Amino acid sequence: MSAKIEHCVKVHVPLSNPGRGTAEEHASIHSVSDRLQDAIVLQEVGEFDGDEFGGGECQLFMYGPDANALFEAILPILSSWPALKGGYAVKRFGPPGSRTEKVKFD
Repeated sequence: MSAKIEHCVKVHVPLSNPGRGTAEEHASIHSVSDRLQDAIVLQEVGEFDGDEFGGGECQLFMYGPDANALFEAILPILSSWPALKGGYAVKRFGPPGSRTEKVKFD
């Protein structure tokens, strides 16, 4: 990862159980992850860095030089994803410890 890619967007997707979710949830998340990655690459705003399951949620990690541009690139996909209801995204404006902004998906 380039030193210039310090901003982050982390999406928190609620799962149906307090563990790692169901096989169907994993399939849905991986399908959406592919779409997120495609949007990020197409708009040249950063990179999709993977997911992490546990604690009743899945976290999706994306990095780029501008958290707002990254979030705007993926927002149409996130907004139309029913599984994200009750979830949220956190935009981090710089390296770890920098200012953050939380966006809820109700």
